[in-house]
Amino acid sequence: MEILQNPNVIYLMLAGGLIFAVLALVSPGTGILELGALFILGLAGWAVIQYDLSINWLAMFTLLTGIVLFFVAVRKPKVWILLPISIIAIVLGSAFIFSGQEWYVPGVNPLLAGVVSILSGLFFWIAARKVIEARSVRPRHDIEALEGTIGEAKTAIHAEGSVQVAGELWSARSEQPISNGARVRVIARDGFILIVEADKQTDI
Repeated sequence: MEILQNPNVIYLMLAGGLIFAVLALVSPGTGILELGALFILGLAGWAVIQYDLSINWLAMFTLLTGIVLFFVAVRKPKVWILLPISIIAIVLGSAFIFSGQEWYVPGVNPLLAGVVSILSGLFFWIAARKVIEARSVRPRHDIEALEGTIGEAKTAIHAEGSVQVAGELWSARSEQPISNGARVRVIARDGFILIVEADKQTDI
């Protein structure tokens, strides 16, 4: 475990843990990325405490502030100006988190801090912009606007079934049995399930 006494190694672990945390934010639900981030950051924290490394508390505050602003930026696309501010805070906070001989000198290798800061900053920017873009895109079809739309039954429909409406396949159900291939009209919805009825007009 002697390698964990090296501030450069702990710095790399910290940067890696933050990247895992951002990946977990971008692709939530798997649990693997979340566990990876917790393990790496936890190990880095243990090493700091175990080997009594000198922490720059101003840099720590800057790092935590940057993380909070980053989460706000990706959750609230309208305040995107917080994104570059948060990335700068995260990069500076992580680079200077260990006290150097002077306040303006990072406690880790300056070249290592510079390279990792640039690469992680670019990663945070690209990942966050992708999340913001995804949250800003309107759904291809507004499910509320599908009510009254005419479609076609792709299976027999009663308690369950499938219909093609607005060029897409939807789960559907109806109060009365509807045969496969029949013309249907959307009359309501239950979540993402369309409630349909047989349309009495000319077949499609």
